[in-house]
Order: sequence, then C-alpha cells, then structure tokens
Amino acid sequence: MIVAVAGAHGQVARRLVRLLAEGGDEVVGLVRNPDHVDDVRADGARAVVVDLESADVEDVASAVSGADAVVFAAGAGAGSGEARKDTVDRAAALLLADAAQAAGVGRYVLVSSYGVDAVRDGATPDGVDPVFVAYLRAKLAAEEDLLARAAAGAFELVVLRPGGLTDSPGTGTVSLERSLPRGQVSRDDVAAVLAALLRATSLLPAEEGPVLELMAGDEPVDAAVARSLTPAPAA
Repeated sequence: MIVAVAGAHGQVARRLVRLLAEGGDEVVGLVRNPDHVDDVRADGARAVVVDLESADVEDVASAVSGADAVVFAAGAGAGSGEARKDTVDRAAALLLADAAQAAGVGRYVLVSSYGVDAVRDGATPDGVDPVFVAYLRAKLAAEEDLLARAAAGAFELVVLRPGGLTDSPGTGTVSLERSLPRGQVSRDDVAAVLAALLRATSLLPAEEGPVLELMAGDEPVDAAVARSLTPAPAA
C-alpha cells in the first residue's frame, strides 16, 4: 500500500508514518518546511516539500500520484490565529481532496477533532476560546465537504475525531464509536487506529456515516476498527 500523509512532521503523523513503514507500506510524507525533510526520511517516508496553503491542485496531485490513500494530519498548530485555522484545517484539507480526486486516489482519511458538533449550525459554545471555536468550525466545514464528496463517489472516506491528545504510551486498546463522551487518547493509539483504518479492506459506504470518535478504552485496536467498519444490519 502507498499512503501519502499530509502534515507528516506532526506528532500523530510521525507515529503513523513509522507504523506504516515498519509494516512494509510505502509512505510519502508531505511537509511544508524543508527543515523537516530529514526527520520524515528517518521515519521511513519519502519526503515531498509542498505548502498546502500556497500550492495549487496540480502540485499536490503530483505529490500524491500513485497513492492508494491520503491522510490529512496537518494542522495550523498551537499559537496560530483564527485565519490559519481556516486556511489549514479547512482549505488545505479540501485542497488535498481536490488533488486526490485529480490523481485518482481511492481513499481519504481525515483526522478531525472531537467536539465539532458543538459549532454545528453556527452555534458558539459558551466559555470556549474564539481561536478554538474557529478551529472547530474549520474542521466541521472540512468534514461536511468531504462527506458530500464521498457520498457522490469521489473516494472512500473515514473521518476520525480523537479526544484530547496525550503523550502517554499507547495501550493498543481504544474506544471507537459513532459517538462517545468526552475523554482523552494517546497519540500512539491514534496512530495505531489510523494505520488499521488504512489497512482495512474497505471503509463504510458514505450513507453509513463514516465518522468515528476515538478515546482511550479497552477494545484492541484491530477489533475496534473491524467492528466499527461493519455495516449496520438492515432494519
């Protein structure tokens, strides 16, 4: 399997790249900063420098050409303002989707965020920092656009909404459901779930609602992913 990971120098993404490379998959790591190339190569990926805030569709399509799947794990990062939440967490995710479609990539995995439903229909949650509200709005807008594309047959899609991220060692067990109470999950376990989703034979059809929330839990990762991707029985 060939996987292109956008934001390949991020904390979850680096863990994912190492897992995929160790498992024998070919990884293309998309990074904005040339200074990160050596780290991405050391993780086992072929690094491509492309800035998703300024690149065009052709540039990104060239970078992901030949991939079986793309993963959007990029983010504006701590300290960025409201404007970059939109240009990275929304617009860059959609640019990657445009490029994936242009290059004929069949699968898209979006790393989103727990809590995006709090801003649905223009709602503004009380007591939440405006920059974080902007982040949630950007993630929700990306989700909605990608879900519409998947429903139209553009690609297979899964949206993963992790809870609060920690640097605790991974346990190899998680809770993965359509809806979960707020909680935390280690970056190690997020990466393991992403790898399992990428290696699944097929993802849920768009009409099944391929949006999964992820927290720490007791179910082994492979079992949780397999169960979560099983279509609901007919009524």
